[in-house]
Amino acid sequence: MGNKKNIMKKIRSALISVSDKSNLKPLLQTLKKNNIKLISSGGTYKTIRKLRFNCLEVSEFTGFKEILDGRVKTLHPKIHAGILNKRDSKLHKKDIKNLNFENIDLVIVNFYPFEKTLEQTKDHNKIIENIDVGGPTMVRAAAKNYKDVTVITSPEEYFKLIDELKKNRGATSLKFRKKMSQQAFTETAYYDSIISNYFNQITNTIFPKKKVMHGNLIEKLRYGENPHQVSAIYSSQDKKLNIKKIHGKNLSYNNYNDIFSALTISKSLPKNIGTVIVKHANPCGVSIHKNNLESFNSALACDPISAFGGIVSCNFRITQKLALKLNKIFLEVIVANGFDKNAIKILKTKKNLRLIDASNFSLNEILKFNSINKSILIQSEDKEIFTKNHFKIVSKKKPNKKQFDDLIFAFNVCRYVKSNAIVLASNKATVGIGSGQPSRLDSCQIAIEKMNKFMKLKNEIVAASDAFFPFVDGIEKLVQSGVTAVIQPSGSIRDKEIIKFANTTNTILIFSKTRHFRH
Repeated sequence: MGNKKNIMKKIRSALISVSDKSNLKPLLQTLKKNNIKLISSGGTYKTIRKLRFNCLEVSEFTGFKEILDGRVKTLHPKIHAGILNKRDSKLHKKDIKNLNFENIDLVIVNFYPFEKTLEQTKDHNKIIENIDVGGPTMVRAAAKNYKDVTVITSPEEYFKLIDELKKNRGATSLKFRKKMSQQAFTETAYYDSIISNYFNQITNTIFPKKKVMHGNLIEKLRYGENPHQVSAIYSSQDKKLNIKKIHGKNLSYNNYNDIFSALTISKSLPKNIGTVIVKHANPCGVSIHKNNLESFNSALACDPISAFGGIVSCNFRITQKLALKLNKIFLEVIVANGFDKNAIKILKTKKNLRLIDASNFSLNEILKFNSINKSILIQSEDKEIFTKNHFKIVSKKKPNKKQFDDLIFAFNVCRYVKSNAIVLASNKATVGIGSGQPSRLDSCQIAIEKMNKFMKLKNEIVAASDAFFPFVDGIEKLVQSGVTAVIQPSGSIRDKEIIKFANTTNTILIFSKTRHFRH
């Protein structure tokens, strides 16, 4: 019996201080049924009284009025001693008795909405005032003393508490308190991480001495890249993603990986005209065209075989006409800036096809993370938009406007292709892509073979390389295949040989100072 008594803790008093007032009424009804004394302050106190429940105001409980415009109200020894005292400690019992304090058995607190404040305003003073101090302090105290105290930090958990109190006749189990403690410490850590990242931002501290990250669980996924791996997706935003699935079965780890890869590319293209097809996080076709159907057709033409079972991402709205075309192909996911009603009707005939509305998705990430054995690699994103001013024409032959536009297009696409990367393009569409090869020469060969296999080209072909050619053989192979203009980063000890070859073969050659490795 003694062990049972230690495990089960009867709740006689509760302190409630919440910003989110949802789900309060059923909670208060349960607390009243169990004769639990209520203590509260500010807006929460007013809400409880408005709901016609008895409640003692914090200032009345402590005998000390709130000061500093409400900044100090629950920061009082009577509050924290009531929470923190160990019920089985003779010394603690003595202190509580001598001070005429009383136990607080249940702490229900959620914090000032700092995260929402950041979304709603840029006013620094308003943001600072929405940093909660008293709330996290009480939560940490209660979570630390979970052997004796129950802590609840979310309205979603009220119903679990209600069930617990019903099941145990007004008491909570050690197992329940420990679980709520875990959630409470997670909540304070999450809250503090948002504040920390805000101050990193306003002080322009990209790499602080200690880096904290946060995320909300969106979904536990069936498995990872392979069935023997576990996986989940989190969002650094408030319990939501900036993409919305409107049809189809649940998304997998690989789906999400490909979707975000595809969106990174399509959203980097000029608005309302760009299409990318992605397979295994690599683009197999990219195009920009004012005619949206032609934009897709051009992207597909680059490598229709690899597109099978892939992901299409369009930075425009899917029309009925395009939907009819898309419906003829086996695709895992279609991502777009919305879908016409008739388009949705057509595409929904395939029950497993996922349709993703990415209208609210934007490329605003500053840093990219990669975890390795309890270490984290962090770097800035490769997302600079290039114009003619970023490049130097080093060949005797100069490009015309159309050639230059195609070269810039190819170079922009090249940054999203796994290294070593070669992109062939014509009329602002890829016509051959060589990716992920240890040898740049092999990437050239693959790009050429893809082009020859799928394309019947009448127009000039340009080529982009993500890094410099270490030898002449790579650019030589491209020129032999019909390439008339090449863009590449400079920096090779053989740059002069490359330039000489370009001039000898009457090839346009442009150098960039920027490299685009994507390992």
